[in-house]
Amino acid sequence: MTRYTVAMRHYPASFLILSGLGILCAIPGAISLAGFGAAIHPVLDDPMAGLAFIVSAIALIGSGAFPLVLEKLKENEGA
Repeated sequence: MTRYTVAMRHYPASFLILSGLGILCAIPGAISLAGFGAAIHPVLDDPMAGLAFIVSAIALIGSGAFPLVLEKLKENEGA
């Protein structure tokens, strides 16, 4: 019998957490920019609130990318 091994990619926990928070932050931002923010909360009726959520989402995802890049560099250095 032949055994197959699959290399599982392990993502840093900080990448997963920050990216997940960024996605969660982008959802109300997109809803607010689409004009449906008042259905969630009166403050989200303003399109600038949606823009603030989108900018925060980009910052969170960008912050999560740093540990991922460092992990990739560490893997390449050991190769």
